Amino acid sequence: MRHRRKGRVLGRNPSHRKALFRNMVSALFLTERDASGEANAPKVPGRIVTTLPKAKEIRPIVEKCVTIAKKAVLAEQSASQFATSAAKGSAEWKKWRESDQWQKWAAARAPVVAARRRIVQMIGDKQAMRILFETIAPRFVDRPGGYTRILRLATTRLGDAGERAVLEFVGKNDRQRKAAVRPAFESEAEST
Repeated sequence: MRHRRKGRVLGRNPSHRKALFRNMVSALFLTERDASGEANAPKVPGRIVTTLPKAKEIRPIVEKCVTIAKKAVLAEQSASQFATSAAKGSAEWKKWRESDQWQKWAAARAPVVAARRRIVQMIGDKQAMRILFETIAPRFVDRPGGYTRILRLATTRLGDAGERAVLEFVGKNDRQRKAAVRPAFESEAEST
């Protein structure tokens, strides 16, 4: 029996499953990079196509990563009030470094560093972590949750007929509803 054993096994041992999840989460973040000159550029930024069970298992991990990064972005904004614009190593920078402003800046910046280390530990990819903190998290600062959506695809996967799904970020690829223009009839046009 599987009492209190949550999650899908997906036909893999635990280490393989964990590596699969880490790779897929970092792949989703890496689709947001600027890959204009690359041969393997993503077709749509912020979207990956996978099987439905994998998408359902990856979604909570992505949501948790975005939440951690979002809190770090807010902490970084509060730390910026104590920062200096002087060049590193200059006399002004050394003066700032010896003042209590630097200690306030370091204390306010500590959650940001901890969050970055935690994300690297979770997904194991520094480039994906940078993209998460620089492009993805600032988009969702005002959003309380629900950063991703899962869309089922109508066609199954060739070979094993696995049910496919799209895991994508909300907001960037949303469909816009447009109101239809009401047609003007001849009788209405003559009366006006």
